[in-house]
Amino acid sequence: MLNLKTPIDKTFHIKPAQAEKLKKLGITAVGDFLFHFPARYDDLSNLVSISEIIPEQSATVSGEIIKFALKRSWHKKISIIEIQLRDETGIIRATWFNQKYLIDVFSKNKFIRLSGKAKLDKNGFYFSNPIWEVADKNPNHTGRIVPIYPETRGITSKWLRWQIETIFKNDFDIVDPLPVEILKKYHLPTLKKALYDVHFPRSENSYLVAQKRFAFFDMFLIQLRALQIKKQLKKESAQELEFPTEKIKKFLASLPFSLTNDQKKAFTEIKKDLTKKHPMNRLLNGDVGSGKTIVAILAALQTSTNGFQAAIMAPTEVLAYQHFENFSKLLADFDISIGLLTNSYKLVYGSRSTVHGREGKVIGHRSLVSLKNSKLIQNSKLEIENYSTAKISRETMLEEIKVGNIDIVIGTHAIIQKDIRFKNLALIIIDEQHRFGVMQRSYLQQKITEINDGLPDKIPHLLSMTATPIPRTISMTLLGSLDVSLITEMPKNRKPIITKVILPDKQNEVYNFIRQEIKNGRQAFVIFPLVEESEKLAEVKAAVTEHARLLRDVFPEFKLGLLHGRMKSKEKEEIMLNFKNKKTDILVSTSVIEVGIDIPNATVMIVEEAYRFGLSQLHQFRGRVGRGEFQSYCFLFAKNSTTRLRILEKYTDGFKVAQEDLEIRGPGDFLGNRQSGLADSTMQNITNIKMIKCAYEEAREIINHDVALKNNLLLKEELEKMNRNIHLE
Repeated sequence: MLNLKTPIDKTFHIKPAQAEKLKKLGITAVGDFLFHFPARYDDLSNLVSISEIIPEQSATVSGEIIKFALKRSWHKKISIIEIQLRDETGIIRATWFNQKYLIDVFSKNKFIRLSGKAKLDKNGFYFSNPIWEVADKNPNHTGRIVPIYPETRGITSKWLRWQIETIFKNDFDIVDPLPVEILKKYHLPTLKKALYDVHFPRSENSYLVAQKRFAFFDMFLIQLRALQIKKQLKKESAQELEFPTEKIKKFLASLPFSLTNDQKKAFTEIKKDLTKKHPMNRLLNGDVGSGKTIVAILAALQTSTNGFQAAIMAPTEVLAYQHFENFSKLLADFDISIGLLTNSYKLVYGSRSTVHGREGKVIGHRSLVSLKNSKLIQNSKLEIENYSTAKISRETMLEEIKVGNIDIVIGTHAIIQKDIRFKNLALIIIDEQHRFGVMQRSYLQQKITEINDGLPDKIPHLLSMTATPIPRTISMTLLGSLDVSLITEMPKNRKPIITKVILPDKQNEVYNFIRQEIKNGRQAFVIFPLVEESEKLAEVKAAVTEHARLLRDVFPEFKLGLLHGRMKSKEKEEIMLNFKNKKTDILVSTSVIEVGIDIPNATVMIVEEAYRFGLSQLHQFRGRVGRGEFQSYCFLFAKNSTTRLRILEKYTDGFKVAQEDLEIRGPGDFLGNRQSGLADSTMQNITNIKMIKCAYEEAREIINHDVALKNNLLLKEELEKMNRNIHLE
C-alpha cells in the first residue's frame, strides 16, 4: 500500500522529464500530490440534454459520437478535430485545435461527456475546445465540480487529476495528526476524507468544509508554536535592566519635541519588559514616520546605562548608516560609544579607547569618515563637541565589541556572524523586520538564541520593529508569540501628506507643481514600484527610459538621479547620499527605495501606475515624504480613478489603510501567501476570529500539559514541517 513518502517515480510510471517538471510544483512523493491543493474550482456538474443548452452558459452533455473528422485550416498549419455528438434530444458539434492525437482516441459510436460553454452560429450549437472524457467512467474532468490546480509548463490540471485519482484508487496509508477529540468537538472531517473532498468534491459545501479543516489545522499549528515560544522564553533567563529614571528624564528633556502618547505607552511596555528576568519578545508596530526610532534609542539607553550592550540590526547598509547618524546625534550628551559594522562601514562614535587610540585615529569633531571611500563626508549632522567619529579596521572593531568598549552596535545581519563576540549583549533590536525574507528571518531567530553574547546563562531581550501596519486579526493569527506595542499617533509637528489620484490629462500640472517646489528648495521622488520578480528587467528598462524622458523633455533644468535594483550597493548608497545631500533635485527610482530612509527635504512623490499595487504598498511609498517641516504631497498616477485609490486620498492613518486593503484584496494578496508558505485555503480563513480563538484554546490545552509535544509526536512532526516553510514570530 502507498504512503505519503512513497516517491512518485517508483509508483505511477512517471517519466523522468515529468518528474523534473513536478519538482517545480514541489511534488516528489505521494503526499505532495495529495497536498497540492486546487487554486479554484469550475462547476461542471450541470448535466443537461443537448436541447436544454443555453448559449454562453457552462454545461455538461453526454452522448454518442456519430461523426468525426480531421480537418486543416485554410493555411494548413492548424489541425482541427471535429465531431458530432448526439443524445436523445439533439446533436451538437465540438471542435479541438492542434490536438491531432484525438483522431486516434475518438471513434464512431463511442460515448463521451463534454463540458464547456456552448456557442451558437448559423449551423447551430457547438463547443470549442471542450473538456471531455469517456462517459462510462466516473466523472473526473467533466460532470462534476472540477478542481483547477496550480500548473507548470507540461503539467496540466487534467493530468494532475488523473494522478490524484490513481492514488485514491490504489489507496494509501495516512495517519491524522489532529486529535480525535478535536475533530469530534468541531465536527471536522478526518484527514483522508478532507483530502478526498478537496480533490473530488460532491458539492461546494463539501470542499469548503474540507478547506476549513485544513485552515483550522494550520492555525492550530501556528498557535502551538506561538505558545511553545512563550513557554520556552519563560524558562529562559535574560539580564534584568533597571530603569534609569534620571538618565531617561535627561534624554527626553534634550529632545526638541515631546513624545506622543503612543510613544510613551510603547516605551512603558518595553521598559517594564527589560526589567524582568525573562527575555522580552516584543514587536513595535508603528506607522510610517510615527517615531519608532526614538523608542528604540530609549531602550538602548536603558540597556547601556545598566552597563550592558545593545545591538541594532537593519536589513540594508543605508538604513544601518542612518541609524548610526541618529543614535550618535541624539546620544551626544551621554557617555556612550556607538559602532557601525557592515560590509562597507566600520565606524565608531564616542569617547572610548576605540576613538582615541589603537587604529581608531581621531578625526575632526564634526566629521564622519567612511571606510568605503576613505573620503571625509562634510556637513555631517553630528554636532559633537567632545566626541569623535572614526573609521577602524574590522579586526579592531571586533576586539572593541568583545571587550565592551562599544555600547551600541549597529549593522546589518553581519553583526550576528560567528566571528563576532560581545562582552555582555542584553538587547537586540531588529528594524524593518518584514524586509528580511522568510528563510533569513528563520536564520536570524535561530542565531539570536545562539549568539555569543558574553552572558552564558542568559539570552538577549528581543525587540522587533516594523513600519507595516498589521491589522488586529492578522496579528492574532501570525504574531501570537510576540507581545505587540502599537504607535498609531503621529508626532504633533508632522503635517498630513496631501494625496491625490492623478489622471493622464492632469500630469503636466503635477510636473509644474514639482518645478515650483524645487525652485523653493525642495526635492521630489518619482517611483516605479516592483511588481513581480519576472518583471525586474522590464521595470529597470522602464525606469531608465522614464529617467531619460523626464531629464530630456520635462525637467531639463534640474539634476535627476536614477536608482534601481540592478545597481551595486556602492552605487545605490552614493545615489542616496547625493539625494540626501541635495546634489540631485529629483530621484527616479524603482521600489528599491529604502523603507525608512529619511529625506526631510523631499516633499513630493509621484507613484507611476499606482493602480497595480496594494494600498499598504502605496502607503509605504507615500511615507518617503512628509518627514520634515514642510507640507508634502503624494500623487498617484493612474489610468482611471478608482474607489480603491481614493481611500489613500481619504486616509493618512496606515492602520486604517491596511484594514481597507485587507478587506479589498483578501489576506492572500495582502500578506503575499507565496512568501508566507501558507495554503490559499488558510489565507482565506486567516481573519476568521472564531476559528483563531478555537485553535488557540485547543493549542493552549495541549501545551499546558505537553509543551515539548513528547506525547503528540505526529503534531511535533507537522510543526517542524511548518517551521521550515513559514515564518511565525
